[in-house]
Amino acid sequence: MVRVIAPKRAADIIASFSPIMAAYPIADSHIMQDDLATLFSLTKGAKEVSRGNVSVVIGGGMGRSPETLETGLQYLSQLDIPAVIDGDALHAVAKDPDILKGKPFLLTPNTFELTLLGGRDIRPLSQEERIQEVQAVAQNLGTTLLVKVKIDIIADGAHVLLNDTGSPYMSKGGAGDTLAGIAGALLARRASIINAAAGAAYINGKAGELAGQKFKESLVATDIIDAIPSAIT
Repeated sequence: MVRVIAPKRAADIIASFSPIMAAYPIADSHIMQDDLATLFSLTKGAKEVSRGNVSVVIGGGMGRSPETLETGLQYLSQLDIPAVIDGDALHAVAKDPDILKGKPFLLTPNTFELTLLGGRDIRPLSQEERIQEVQAVAQNLGTTLLVKVKIDIIADGAHVLLNDTGSPYMSKGGAGDTLAGIAGALLARRASIINAAAGAAYINGKAGELAGQKFKESLVATDIIDAIPSAIT
């Protein structure tokens, strides 16, 4: 069961797009301080009804206004269930990365977002140097990272996994969102953080490969979603 918490404009569109996702609109145009009570209430309700088989995916399209980032930070600081932190939520945790320590969180930055979290620009580095840098950042933050590059790097400070599935046609808006969603689904099935990261990277990349073979330059994120069943069979 997917519960989407979003501003009313987005929630209404989501509700009309798919009957399998329950959309919960908030009053403001972005998540604000006044919405914290609602966020915590809906999270608690999801946790109870799922008997703990639950996760949060946060950040996609969230916005970066100071109040929105602060609200996201306060929400994450009190969260005690697995979460995938992506997109704008990475800008929030970059303001206070200490909240990550000891939390069951997975961060999914691109190379620019990795620098926000204290890392170097890994694009000019060799593969071995990239691995060492991502491992060092994960260790410093006390969390698990899935860095989205040609060969994805997954590190938790003690272990490193690599994923080489994917397609150049996936260099589109939304491909990172499908990755975050898959990771959230695996976390809700009680996969470990690093296994959820590795599984999501593989599935998203393999689905992207299959969709890329069919659609090439016209590939969009929903094509990746449609290819997931073929990717996991």
